[in-house]
Amino acid sequence: MDEIELAEDEESSDYVTFDMLGERYAFPMRRVQEIIRMPSVVRVPLGPPSLEGLANLRGRVLPVVNLRQCCAMEQAEHDETTRVIVVDSGVPLGFVVDRVASVISIDPQALEPADAVQSTVRSDVLVGVIKSGEGEMTTVLDVDQLIGSQFAGLAERRPGGGREAASRPTGEPDPEAESDDTLELVSFAVEGQEYALPIDQVQEIVQAPESVSHVPNAAGQVLGVIDLRGRLLPVVSMRRVFGLPVTPLEPQNRIVVVSLKDGVVGVVMDTVREVLRVPHQLVAPLPGVVAGEGRKTEVESVCRLEDGKRLVSVLSVNRMFDSPEVRDEIAGYREDDEEMTSERPGEADDGRGGEELFVVFRLDKEEYAVDVDAVQEIIRVPDALIRVPKSFDFVEGLVNLRGTVLPVVDLRTRLGLARAPRDERQRIVVLIIGGVRTGFIVDSVAEVARVGRNVLEPAPELSEEQARVVSRVANLPEQQRMLLLVQVDQLLAADQAAVAAGLCEEIVDEALAGV
Repeated sequence: MDEIELAEDEESSDYVTFDMLGERYAFPMRRVQEIIRMPSVVRVPLGPPSLEGLANLRGRVLPVVNLRQCCAMEQAEHDETTRVIVVDSGVPLGFVVDRVASVISIDPQALEPADAVQSTVRSDVLVGVIKSGEGEMTTVLDVDQLIGSQFAGLAERRPGGGREAASRPTGEPDPEAESDDTLELVSFAVEGQEYALPIDQVQEIVQAPESVSHVPNAAGQVLGVIDLRGRLLPVVSMRRVFGLPVTPLEPQNRIVVVSLKDGVVGVVMDTVREVLRVPHQLVAPLPGVVAGEGRKTEVESVCRLEDGKRLVSVLSVNRMFDSPEVRDEIAGYREDDEEMTSERPGEADDGRGGEELFVVFRLDKEEYAVDVDAVQEIIRVPDALIRVPKSFDFVEGLVNLRGTVLPVVDLRTRLGLARAPRDERQRIVVLIIGGVRTGFIVDSVAEVARVGRNVLEPAPELSEEQARVVSRVANLPEQQRMLLLVQVDQLLAADQAAVAAGLCEEIVDEALAGV
């Protein structure tokens, strides 16, 4: 039984039967939408223990629940006979069972009420027991009680009713209004050297595909083209721009999509490191004696970080692609793409109008995202943090960020996940919550992604805290991805944000007292 489509049946005497732990159970057939094999799922933090995760069901988000866990049964590994019974609960909800047996029709008199029978499962989730002439018994489970006991509020999420879709999360304004006094950059590495581009020239950052379609007679710097959500994107090698050997594309490579006067181009970088917010006093123009050496004019300034121990060269996008042949190549792709777009009826380029921009990061193999406007910067995890006694379990400590004390939270712990050992891929994503600049340690930062609003939908309300923190999901079935969108202002409660602010004030006061 690979996959079964079941039409809704008004007759209450029809049941779908299934097995768990060697015993037979049933759901009323009128509540069953379909039966599918066990899909791949995205784990969701802060949900009830019985939640396996979220799956994609033909473009819809499907919460998948372990029915053994719901009924306090011994757990078992999934195998080839495992099935998911999708029930109608206002929104689809899938229950994982050991094996589906059959669809049966019975005489309503054959159903004995729950209070007249005994079972290993809780009586409040039972409808009754079906007795057959051969002495076999089938326990009928109450779908609504199962849902209500695990997912309060899920049934309220009906089409056209219930809680409205969560509003788009936005970053709180920086109380110090430091954007006028700092330079915002995206840093990356090429051949072990660190460079950066102004963030306002970066449209998005995507993972490099396995290959790029080569174009005959293209300009020397152009590797070829890729398809970016239905549009042709010319791709340029940063290594070729710098006159370095071009290496095959690897998983750590990223394509930085930048805006030019003549169009948009993707630039292949070895790796993208972090988002920097650098005070202008730490940025100096390139010395004239260096700027006169041909290709190096692509560098327009240098950032002096970590007391001058770390130098980041800031590139000029327009200078990088100043040659006429590259400009003509990029303009040609733009014309081709505009012609293709005009041939697709009903599709118009509305710029950012139909999209939202997110910073995507990973925690425990799953992908999460926050609105790019909420992210102040992304930095590497320092070797040592100032430990804070008697604080919340998820507070890792404090760090000095260019003279400002920054509380740092382990996001895994905050979301109820197991802690992970420190490694080179981890980053601190700096956000402002309750007026306090706070850093959150994540396993890695994947990309800056544009996501169409048409694929954003409210996350299933699987628990009260989960619904507050993970407010929406971006369902991307074509990419076989699902992004869990985090509501930034819900990561810390008001009292937790106040404690974080107090920790910073104490450290500053102690430092001033020691002067």
